Amino acid sequence: MVGSMGRVGAAGDNAAMESFFSLLQKNVLDRRPWATRDELRIAIVTWIERTYHRRRRQAALGRLTPIEYELIMLPTATQAA
Repeated sequence: MVGSMGRVGAAGDNAAMESFFSLLQKNVLDRRPWATRDELRIAIVTWIERTYHRRRRQAALGRLTPIEYELIMLPTATQAA
């Protein structure tokens, strides 16, 4: 694992990852006790693919979700090829 490359004391340095892990903990980890690691792993992947990627809007993508952006860009990329 590589450490952060930001300046010491930079407030936004880890903000994105802290936000992600906060949502993950609230929406998956703390919901119930998990019997096995595999069960938890499947729950995490499912949450990321079904919920997080479908709802999270990004400024860099014009306030679209990654799924919406891919649907718009896929036909453009196919035409360019």
